Amino acid sequence: MECLLGIRFNDYVLVAADAIDARSIVVNSHNEEKFCILSDKLLIAVSGESGDTTQFSEYIQKNIQLYKMRNEYELSPKAAAHFTRRNLAEYLRSRTPYNCNLLMAGYDDVEKKADLFFMDYLATCVELPYCAHGYGGYFTLSTMDAYYKPDLSQAEGMELMKKCVGEIGKRLVINLPRFKVRIVDKDGIRSMGEINTKDLKIFD
Repeated sequence: MECLLGIRFNDYVLVAADAIDARSIVVNSHNEEKFCILSDKLLIAVSGESGDTTQFSEYIQKNIQLYKMRNEYELSPKAAAHFTRRNLAEYLRSRTPYNCNLLMAGYDDVEKKADLFFMDYLATCVELPYCAHGYGGYFTLSTMDAYYKPDLSQAEGMELMKKCVGEIGKRLVINLPRFKVRIVDKDGIRSMGEINTKDLKIFD
C-alpha cells in the first residue's frame, strides 16, 4: 500500500513518500516519516515492514557516517548504493532478511550530477531517471514517461510530481492523501513541503 516516487533531473532529484503508517486494514499514523538522511547530499526513502525499515535505514546511516569519520570524505551516491545493495543481499541470504524497498537519491560533487537508485527487498539495484515503489507505481510510471525531461526546472519538476500524486489520488483504490517531498541538489537536502490530494483538481 505504501508508495515512494523518485525523479532524477540533470542537477537535482525529487523524492516523494506517502505519510501513511498502516498495518492490515488499520492506519496507525497520518504523519509517518519515510526519509532517512545519510549524509549532506544523500538520502533514502524506505517502505516495507516498519521494524525492518527503521533498523536497516539506521544501520546504513550509521555505517556511512562511520566511513566518513574514518576516511575524512563521504561515499559518493553510487558507492553508497552498492554498499546498501550488498548489505541487503547478505541479509537476504541469512535467517534475518530485511523486508525493505528503497529509493536512494544523492548529488555527486565529483561528477557534478544527480543520482537516483532503485532497490527492492530482493537486493535489486538499478540507476534510473524515474521510478516508484508500491501500487502507486502502476499509475505514475506512465505519467513520468509522458512528461519527463531531464532538463526541467525545479518548479516544473514539482508540477510533474503533483501530476503523479494526482493520478494516485484519482486511480488508486487505497487512500494516500499526503506525500512529503524532498529535493537533493548541489546545495544539499531540503524539504519541498507536502502534496495533498485534496488540494489537487484530480477529478476535473
